[in-house]
Amino acid sequence: MSTTDQPIATTDTYRPLPLLEGKVVVLSGVGPGLGRALGAEAARMGADLVLVSRTERRLEKMAEVVRSHGRKALVVPTDITDEEQRNALVERALAEFGRVDCLINNAFAIPPMEPITGIELDALRTANETNVFAPLRLSTLFADALAATRGSIIMLNSCVSFDSEPVYAGYKLSKGTLAHLASSLATELGPRGIRVNSVAPSYIYEDVNKAYFDWLAAQDGVTHEEIYRRKAEPTDLKRLAAPEEVARAALFLASDLASAVTGQILTVDCGEYHN
Repeated sequence: MSTTDQPIATTDTYRPLPLLEGKVVVLSGVGPGLGRALGAEAARMGADLVLVSRTERRLEKMAEVVRSHGRKALVVPTDITDEEQRNALVERALAEFGRVDCLINNAFAIPPMEPITGIELDALRTANETNVFAPLRLSTLFADALAATRGSIIMLNSCVSFDSEPVYAGYKLSKGTLAHLASSLATELGPRGIRVNSVAPSYIYEDVNKAYFDWLAAQDGVTHEEIYRRKAEPTDLKRLAAPEEVARAALFLASDLASAVTGQILTVDCGEYHN
C-alpha cells in the first residue's frame, strides 16, 4: 500500500526524547510487529533492554537494533511458561544490570479462533499459560526488583475486549482475564510503589495484519486498500495505528511522566472506541 492510499501516521515528525534514560526494561514477546517496535522505541528513548522470547536468532536481531541506538541489550532465550526458566531470567537480568525499572508483558499465544463452546479446554489452557499465567508469574518474580526502583509493569492487551464476535471468544477470554489481572496487581503492588497499566491497541498496521488483509481481500475479491479502508472506517482518524505509535504510547506508561498513573487501560486505536 502506497502512502497515497491511506492517511499517514504521524511517525515522520516524531523525535524521541530521553524519557527512559538510565532505565532497564524487560521485554517479553520479542517478535515481528509490536514486539520489535517496543524494543526499538525503548532504546530510542534511552533504555537498556532485557530481550525475551524462545527464539535466540530473533532476539539477536533485536539486540542489534537496540545497540545501534547506543543502548545495551541482554539476550535471554526463555520459555516464559516454564517456572525454572522464568527464575533464571530474573537472575540474569539482575546480574547484568543490577536493576529493573519496567516489565513489559507482550508475549501472546493465539487461542483457537472459533466459538467458545467449540474450543477444547486444553487449547484454552495452553494459550493462557502464555497469555495470563506467565504475565502473573513474571510480575511476581520481578516485583522485588521493581519495588526497589519504584518501577512499573505494562500488559499488552487488546481492543478485542470491546468486541463480541464469536470467533474472537477465546482471544477475548485471554485478554479480559489479563485486564483483571493487571487491575488486581495494581492494587496489590501499589503500596510497594509499583505501577501496573495496560495498553489496548485495535488493528495495528504491521506485517501480520498486512498479510491478514491480503487474505481477506482475496476472500472478498477486493483490493488490500479496500480492506484497509473497511478496518479504518470506524476510527475517528480514518486510519490504523502503526506499531511504533502503539509502542510509544505504551512506553509513556514506563516513563516518569506517568508516575501517578496506575490501574489504567490506555486504548491506542485512532479513536475506534471511546471509553
